[in-house]
Amino acid sequence: MAGGGCSRLSGILQGILLASVGLGVWDVLFVYEENKCSMTYMFEYPEYLKIKIPKKLSSQYPSYGLYRYKEKNSAETHKELKGTGIPVLFLPGNAGSYKQVRSLGSVALRKAENIHNKFHFDFYSIDFNEELVALYGGSLEKQTKFVHACIKVILKSYKGQKDAPSNVAIVGHSMGGIVARALFTLPNFKSTLISLIITQATPHVAPVLILDSYLIDFYATVNNHWILNEETLRNITILSMGGGFRDYQVRSGLTIVPSIGLYNNTLNVVTSAVPRAWVSTDHLCIVWCKELVLATVRVFFDLVDHNTNQITMDLKKRMTVLHHHFVTYSEKDSEDNPETLVSFPGSAATWSEIKTYKWTYNSPQISARLPKASYFILPLPSEEELYSNLYCRTTNLESSNWIYGCTLINQSVCQEGIDLTGEAELLKMYKIVNFNVEKYRSFSHFVIHVSKARVNKQFRVECEYLTTKSRTMSTPITNVLSFGASVHRVLINSTGLIHYVQLQDFNKIHQAFEIHVESRCQSLHGKRADVYRFHVPWSHEDSVVTTSVPSSTVIYAKLHRARPENDSSVPELQLHTTRNCQYEITIRTSFCQVLGQLIRFHGVYLPTYVVANILLVFGRQLIHLYNEGNCLDFTIALHAAKPYKVIPFVNLAAFLLRYEWFQDVWSILMLPEIDILILNEQGISSSAISILLFLFGTAIVYWSGIFFSLLLKQLSSLWSLFQRPSVVKKENGLISLPSSCVVIFFIIIIWTTCGAVALVFGYFLYLLKVISLQASVQAMKGILNLAPRAETVEKIPTSSSVKEEEEEGEEEGTFRAASDFPEEPDQLNLDCPKWLSLSDVDDAVDTLKIYITILHLLNWMMLFSAPSFIYWLKNLRYARRLNPDPCDIVATILVLTMGILINSHSMLVKRSKLLKYTARIQHFLVIAMAAFGLVHLYRIPYFITFSLALYALCCLI
Repeated sequence: MAGGGCSRLSGILQGILLASVGLGVWDVLFVYEENKCSMTYMFEYPEYLKIKIPKKLSSQYPSYGLYRYKEKNSAETHKELKGTGIPVLFLPGNAGSYKQVRSLGSVALRKAENIHNKFHFDFYSIDFNEELVALYGGSLEKQTKFVHACIKVILKSYKGQKDAPSNVAIVGHSMGGIVARALFTLPNFKSTLISLIITQATPHVAPVLILDSYLIDFYATVNNHWILNEETLRNITILSMGGGFRDYQVRSGLTIVPSIGLYNNTLNVVTSAVPRAWVSTDHLCIVWCKELVLATVRVFFDLVDHNTNQITMDLKKRMTVLHHHFVTYSEKDSEDNPETLVSFPGSAATWSEIKTYKWTYNSPQISARLPKASYFILPLPSEEELYSNLYCRTTNLESSNWIYGCTLINQSVCQEGIDLTGEAELLKMYKIVNFNVEKYRSFSHFVIHVSKARVNKQFRVECEYLTTKSRTMSTPITNVLSFGASVHRVLINSTGLIHYVQLQDFNKIHQAFEIHVESRCQSLHGKRADVYRFHVPWSHEDSVVTTSVPSSTVIYAKLHRARPENDSSVPELQLHTTRNCQYEITIRTSFCQVLGQLIRFHGVYLPTYVVANILLVFGRQLIHLYNEGNCLDFTIALHAAKPYKVIPFVNLAAFLLRYEWFQDVWSILMLPEIDILILNEQGISSSAISILLFLFGTAIVYWSGIFFSLLLKQLSSLWSLFQRPSVVKKENGLISLPSSCVVIFFIIIIWTTCGAVALVFGYFLYLLKVISLQASVQAMKGILNLAPRAETVEKIPTSSSVKEEEEEGEEEGTFRAASDFPEEPDQLNLDCPKWLSLSDVDDAVDTLKIYITILHLLNWMMLFSAPSFIYWLKNLRYARRLNPDPCDIVATILVLTMGILINSHSMLVKRSKLLKYTARIQHFLVIAMAAFGLVHLYRIPYFITFSLALYALCCLI
């Protein structure tokens, strides 16, 4: 009863853990804001004109191609395929199509027509055959070399023209962005061939999944080259966009371009913070999202040097334009001098001095022409006054220049001033400025220009002097383990236009909160709207929400990047509010969002912990087989999988690596870096998270074991309908002629095609063996169950005495199936020997249990080899052999091992001299895998192969 109660309790616990994993996955895949992107449409039929490349190049890369985007009318005009504009090259990403360039190409074509084709852009795109380069890194270098060759082909087509371009701009989606940066690592590549790189949802920091060594080696080469040669590459401008929480394929924290930060040539943003977009995009939507496409095209056109009609070589201007369109957009043209000296019309305008510290101007509701310009001057507060900032915002004000600093004033009329409109920021429907008064002490007044040639709709201007400290409130966040039960409340009685709520101790990626903002107003004239912005000071990842007043709004606060170690800033909620309203802010932990953050940042590491649990099960089964003579069931052996057997040893090694003497020992042993240190550098790791992920892995193994057991029973029943089951024989010959021929055949497949192909065939062969064994065990149990109950008690020994009876050679525990049950063998259709003992069944059951555990390990071998298999299958018409092949060594060893395992039996393993050591080594393998295979997932198959190879030796020795 006690054992059954513990089993039920364990099942409930594993169910809760699995449900937590499911909630986290659900949050990542389905719980995010709706897609607010507008679709980009073409006005003409898009055409992709294939560019002729040299025969040597096409024969070397037969699956690749270079295309130029045109629309129907323009395609007919430029059939010669020679470029006449500014070249832009689009690089698709993982499984991406060259046709994804159409959104950028079409919008750029329309914009060129709007300026009467003073200049235009030629958009090119490369066909990478939709290769899965995010999962198989063996073709990344090949893609990089092909892009280099294509750039030469593109620029060659402009030769002989006036002001022919000497470089191209590159737009790279997903893995296309890392290929663009990889160009600079080629030995013969000239860095002057590229001026600007714009990447969309590109994982620059590291691959999402490291499934082969080629992928991580490629990344290490690219990132190290850019860091070591940062000074040489300072003239290359990079804009990197992350898609936000809608993009569950590439989290935005990975889209940061690694850099020392010596030169200001890189800008990293999240699309939710991009002005005039403020949307989160999924991995594909970021390519066609109209709001982002428009911003990108505006950047291209604003970067053109009108003297050469090519992209400017001025690095400062490039960064200014990028910041203008992707960080703080203002109505003032990004090309203008942000601080232009202007002269005011004086008596030809209406001047009014504002003598209060809070001021609101509402335009007339009736449309009319204003005969004179209207200016309002606000004197700066004296140094004795406590006001620190001037905050102004406008709604529907169409004037591009609306705020100035007055440098010369005469009788309440400003004669000269500096245009400060470039300091304004667009925030949804507001244009806002927030000036630090001390910075502008050289001015006597601020001047606000509110008039315009035509009043199309009512506009509003609101200004106030304020003290930032009085408008800032700080509140501690709720504990992650509070599960939403604990609540912190902040009450704001708004008399101003802006308030700040700082969220203390909010700096970890696993933290997630639900912020509820409720606004109440007693008297409100007309419609009002508030803007709430969740601001993260160390990263451009803000999210903006617009709501009416009064209202009840929910904001989900979570991070894309953990706070850097040398940063002490805190995230804050900025409330652009309505005066004379009350705001109640409720902050609580969102448990589902916390689970979602764990899966988003750590879900890719779960396979390591799952395989670790299976190997611990395998080791426990072998130990029990050695000590007790029988094998434990899969789910029972899983009780031995405890995180304290693994995690502390990994953390201890990581701790000791802080000391030089241990680093020296580590170097002598030529051991690689512990993966947990890589996660520590990214600020996304902790011991508690490692333990929780291990428990998640245990739950996945537990329920997958139950599901797999039920599936095998159903498949074995189906197998029995077509194949007559036979009694499992205690074969002594592990290496037979048929199995040897199969092994040789598989090795030939490995070295002529792909290692993953042999693994797939070997897996299904082993699966059939397990299904056959399952059917045989069920049939053997059926034979024993048909014995008369009285005779069964007398003749069939107990399981505890099986071993002694076998050693003594007793036969009284056996029964003769044919004589005792003359009618049943025909009904069972069982091909069995004359005598069947209970020990035969027990040995067959033990063999089946080990086979099932090995099959669990082979399931993961199949998953890790699947990308190589799919890549090989897709490119089979171009090449029969996969080169390079990440699975060839593992597949060769595993095929030889499976040739032995497929004929193995538990009786052979029991007699092995290596059984004890093989069982103990499994624990050390798990520790090593948790240390070196957490991030580098491609190492896991090596640990599985080593474990199975040791077991195969047990069968032989």
